[in-house]
Amino acid sequence: MLAEAQAKGYAEADPTLDVGGVDAAHKLQILASLAYNGYVHFPDIHVEGIQKVEAVDVEFARELGCRIKLLAIAKEEQGELEVRVQPTMIPETHFLASVGGVYNAVLLRGDSAGSLMFSGRGAGQMPTASSVVADVVEIAHNIVFRRPSRASLLPTAPMADEGIRIRPIERIRSRYYVRIMAVDKPGVLSRVSGVLGEHHISIATMLQKGRAEQAAVPIVMLTHEAVEGDMQKALKRINHLDVVAQDAAVCRMEGIED
Repeated sequence: MLAEAQAKGYAEADPTLDVGGVDAAHKLQILASLAYNGYVHFPDIHVEGIQKVEAVDVEFARELGCRIKLLAIAKEEQGELEVRVQPTMIPETHFLASVGGVYNAVLLRGDSAGSLMFSGRGAGQMPTASSVVADVVEIAHNIVFRRPSRASLLPTAPMADEGIRIRPIERIRSRYYVRIMAVDKPGVLSRVSGVLGEHHISIATMLQKGRAEQAAVPIVMLTHEAVEGDMQKALKRINHLDVVAQDAAVCRMEGIED
C-alpha cells in the first residue's frame, strides 16, 4: 500500500515523515497555535507513527466496530494543552472514521457550535500545485497593487507567556485497546488483569481467540479511562511476564464513552 501511495504521489519517496507522524505533528503545531492563541513548541508534541500497527489490530478494530486512524489531537483542559499524534481507535460512527484515501480532515468541537468537520484532498500533484499557485498569485497581486501582505495570525510568544501549559504525555487520560500475545494456559488472564488492577486500570471489554497448539494466542482488552503513565508502567510489567510471547500492542481510543 505504501508503494502504491508513493507511485501516485500521495507519499514522499522517503515516507518517514508521513508514516512516522511527523508531517501530522507539523500541521498540529500550526493549528494548535492558532486555535489556542499561543506558540506550541514542536518538541512538546508527543509523536507516534503507524509503524507498529499490524494487520491483526486493524481486523480486531473492525470486529469491535471501530477504525484505526492516525490522529493529531489538541485538547485544552484546566489551563493545560494536550498535544499528541498517535494511531487512535475510533468508532465507525465517528465523523473521522469515513475519511480515507488522500483525504485529510479537521474536526473542531466548540462549546456552542458543537462538532464541525472540514475535509479535502491532502496529497497528490494537483492539490499541492493548487495551493502553491494560490500563494504565488496572492504575492503577485500584492506586488502589482502595492498591497501589504496579510499579517500572520500565528502567535510568536511562548505559550508560557499566554498562561497555557503543555500537559505531559504521562498525565493524559484515555481509554486503551491492548493486544497481548500470550501462552494459552490457565491463570494467564488473572496475572494480566492483576497487573492492570495494581495500576488502577479496569477492563471494559475482552476478546480471546481460540486455542492454538504450542502457539501464543491474542488476548484483546479495551480498558476504561486510565492515566497514560499508569498504563505504561503496567505494560512494562506485562511484557516481562513469562506467559507473554511479545510486547503488547496498544492503541489509544477516542470518541468512545465509558
